[in-house]
Amino acid sequence: MTEVFSDIAGVVLQVLVKEGDEVSEGQEVVNLESMKMEIPVQSSSSGRVVEIKVAEGDFVDEGQLVLVLE
Repeated sequence: MTEVFSDIAGVVLQVLVKEGDEVSEGQEVVNLESMKMEIPVQSSSSGRVVEIKVAEGDFVDEGQLVLVLE
């Protein structure tokens, strides 16, 4: 299992993947808004999305778990 974390605090604008999707290392999986800027969260490795821990409109802290890969 690989966990993907937010690099910055912000509001989730968009979740770009769904459970079951295959993702590549470096692929954008979530877009955050922080200080009026759009910040992508990228996958730290390749794998299949098994659990999404955030939803659009959620506030996330820096270092917060956003999704789990298998």
